[in-house]
Amino acid sequence: MLIFACGTLAAAEIKNVLFIISDDLKTDVMGCYGSDIGITPNIDRLAASGMVFERAYCQGVWCAPSRQSFMYSRYTGKQGVTMGEFFKNNNYYTARVGKIFHMRVPGDIIDGTDGADVVSSWSERFNSSDREAHTPGDYACLNLNIFTDELEGRQTTAMPHRMFVTVQADGDGSDQPDYKTAVKTIELLRQRKNEKFFIGVGMVRPHYPMVAPRKYFKEYDWQKIKLPHVPEGDADDIPKIAWKTSSLKNPIGRYPDNQRRMWQGYLAALTFVDDQVGRILDEVERLGLRDTTAIVFTSDHGYHLGEHTFWEKSMLHEDVARVPLIISAPGMQAGRSAAFVELLDIYPTMADLTGLEVGDAVQGRSLKSILLDSKSVVRDAALTVDAKGAALRSEKWAYMRYVNGAEELYDMENDPQQYTNQAKNPEYSDALNERRSAFEQRLQDAEVKLKGGMGKCANVRVRE
Repeated sequence: MLIFACGTLAAAEIKNVLFIISDDLKTDVMGCYGSDIGITPNIDRLAASGMVFERAYCQGVWCAPSRQSFMYSRYTGKQGVTMGEFFKNNNYYTARVGKIFHMRVPGDIIDGTDGADVVSSWSERFNSSDREAHTPGDYACLNLNIFTDELEGRQTTAMPHRMFVTVQADGDGSDQPDYKTAVKTIELLRQRKNEKFFIGVGMVRPHYPMVAPRKYFKEYDWQKIKLPHVPEGDADDIPKIAWKTSSLKNPIGRYPDNQRRMWQGYLAALTFVDDQVGRILDEVERLGLRDTTAIVFTSDHGYHLGEHTFWEKSMLHEDVARVPLIISAPGMQAGRSAAFVELLDIYPTMADLTGLEVGDAVQGRSLKSILLDSKSVVRDAALTVDAKGAALRSEKWAYMRYVNGAEELYDMENDPQQYTNQAKNPEYSDALNERRSAFEQRLQDAEVKLKGGMGKCANVRVRE
């Protein structure tokens, strides 16, 4: 039977899953999402062969809860079996290479340890270690305005300024964890090409410390980088409970040039990841696996790089909650979808594509209908959960409620950058009440409880 696969006619059956996840990756820095900022030719070519989901949202806004959520396909908690164990139980070879469940970065990377991995998920698992911030090269701690090539005194595991570290590394990058992850993934593809496999490929960049070979930094002239527009008083109407690291309080606010260097480091790390993804895709094609393998590319959450004065993750705004999601699978359509989808949909989608049925504990929905028809929809809004509260993103509105009762409401048609919180604007009272009702119903459907109505989200740990 001839079927449409990645833009060409081919006889194919989906037997394998290659699940590639980057760490802390913003949606709006890649060419396939309409950006001219980042250099991502390999991710972009994967996107050209698959479905690009323009409205994909994570369910946790930092690494641990997000990864737990999509691996169990649960908004919170650990009911049922993980995606890896599901495929393992269905006679697949399953492997983890790098970071799939939560790992402390840089701690577990330096130590070569497993982090919060669920061992029952895998036939085999492989860690990719390196020296992280202590990689030889030009080190910067940008919020402290420190530049040195000395290896001593660098910010590292559990230190307060580690999130502002970049390293323009000596060498070709073969000592870096993502390079090693690509090497091991290619090795496994060669070894397992004749059997059914589910391989989880976890890249740790562009998560801090933003380490990449010097040549990748040279791709981006920091002096030409345009910082995000931040209107005067932009953060004033954002509830304090929602705040993360802010330029208004952190020393990074005193150094606009170093903010541009932060962007440079982030983009350099991204392009380094893109090259590793390209090496893996080349091997998939070389081995003739493209017509039998569903490939997923995503990130655990987005990132702030100065938007609204904020840095890092752990916030419910669009810059963090929205994530890249690309699914390229034989027999499925290539194109773009504006449907609302969630990361916990990946698990049931991969099961559906491979002809398997998931258990009742899975809360996600298969996206196969969208992969066959980009105009199809599976839900009308996406839910994101954090220990501080939750957010519901619909066509017109982004609504957040926090455990202390504070709220945010953004008119996404007229204010897509979320500059003006309308939650206290009387003109939006009807919309606010409607969003409150929809939010409460969605929490009930998702089995997410706010204790006492305004307590902490159940089953969600507070912080790394």
